[in-house]
Amino acid sequence: MATAKDALRVTNETDALSPRPSRAEAERAVRTLLRWAGDDPDREGLRDTPKRYVAAFDEWFAGYSVDPAETLSRTFEEVEGYDEMVVLRNVRFESHCEHHIAPIIGKAHIAYLPDRRVVGISKLARLVDAYGKRLQIQEKMTAQIANALNDVLQPKGVGVVIEASHGCMTTRGIHKSGLTMVTSQMIGAFRENDTTRREFLSAIGNPTSGTGHLD
Repeated sequence: MATAKDALRVTNETDALSPRPSRAEAERAVRTLLRWAGDDPDREGLRDTPKRYVAAFDEWFAGYSVDPAETLSRTFEEVEGYDEMVVLRNVRFESHCEHHIAPIIGKAHIAYLPDRRVVGISKLARLVDAYGKRLQIQEKMTAQIANALNDVLQPKGVGVVIEASHGCMTTRGIHKSGLTMVTSQMIGAFRENDTTRREFLSAIGNPTSGTGHLD
């Protein structure tokens, strides 16, 4: 005899396999939310809001259509023996919390120790966007960026630090402004070598000083 849990499992599997909703379906869903909020989606100021909101979703969540590995696929081996740290600081990003779809706005710092191959710096910024433009939690995004860079480039080490403010804390819930969350992921030499890790943190202004981080 089927249980409620079995029915939920079947429903979830069906949802996962179902085709992406059409733009018209998405716009109708926005109209429903506007009515649920207590407003009239047919009034002049809101008439085109569903269309604009769905278009904004295309931009906010463009990362789902990007393959991070493909972003990093073009590398360069002719580096004249360069094997020192490569650091890209202050990569601004805009993401959205997967729990409330509230904005996460911050900056990422990325570093790696090359082992024969380097990648163009614009690709590092694109990698941040590939994961940032998805429904996210900051901890997962930090690990995803570091792991992708490590898997594709296979460097001697990778370090990623993200600093961000979260709309789910500033505009709802506890309503605390001015808070910044800091997460980090250290792989290889950045985790095993204190000097390498300190050099990276010093280069980006040591934002993890006095805070916890992910390893």
